[in-house]
Amino acid sequence: MPISDVDLDEVASFLNRHMDRHVPQAAWRQSFHVGRRFSPPNHGMMLLAGDELVGVHAAYYSERDFGDGRVEKMCNLGSWFVQPAQRVQGVRLLKALLDQPGYHFTDLTPTGNVVPINRRLGFTFLDSRSVLVPTVPWGRKRGTITADPDQLADGLPEPERRIHDDHRRAPAARQILLRNDRGSCHVVFRVDRRTSPTGLVASVLHVGDRTVFRSMLLPFLGHLLLRHGVVAMLAEIRVIGYRPPGSILLRNFRRKMYRSRTLRPSEIDYLYSELVAVPW
Repeated sequence: MPISDVDLDEVASFLNRHMDRHVPQAAWRQSFHVGRRFSPPNHGMMLLAGDELVGVHAAYYSERDFGDGRVEKMCNLGSWFVQPAQRVQGVRLLKALLDQPGYHFTDLTPTGNVVPINRRLGFTFLDSRSVLVPTVPWGRKRGTITADPDQLADGLPEPERRIHDDHRRAPAARQILLRNDRGSCHVVFRVDRRTSPTGLVASVLHVGDRTVFRSMLLPFLGHLLLRHGVVAMLAEIRVIGYRPPGSILLRNFRRKMYRSRTLRPSEIDYLYSELVAVPW
């Protein structure tokens, strides 16, 4: 059955206990309110055994403006956990989400056993080839970097300002503005500890202007190291637009998938999703 607002406390507690105890219950609950400019049909699906909650498949919805008056409805499939005794019924949750008409679907964190299920249900892979770039203490001044929300809002054109405003309260999203004589670039990233055994890693999720980002890479890496304690930047080539010199091309990287009859892979991004909503 659909997860409604009144179910969120119970669902958040369930996900904290069974999915990831490192994510507080309050953070799980808040994750369902990222970028809420419209009323979603639900927050995912849940499975009950009598009155007991035994399964959850979270979902994150958005309406995206692709220009020329084309607004598309997106559903990002989030965390999926079903108690072992009821696991045979778990696919019912996924199919209930996919049966909703009018949506394009993404699964940006599929586990190994979910990938073949998705493929059977019509999902295809995104090009998620990734590079790892060590952070460096960059002392040379080149442009400016700010994380101040008000400066960010004032320095961004539409639609980047809307993206910034929608993600201000996203638990996992960190936002900065890069500026130099070439212009400005809005960057959204998350910081993960479990990505690297050696320390924190910043995963880049959105780059507003690839030309400015490329010209400001070294200052950005220095900012990550000195302000966030990050040892490396993790980025997909398709997100930042190139492979930085000296970067390490990963052999094993997290696959990402989507299902749509009309959207091109280049139109799929990671905003308004579990990646910005859940700080694991």
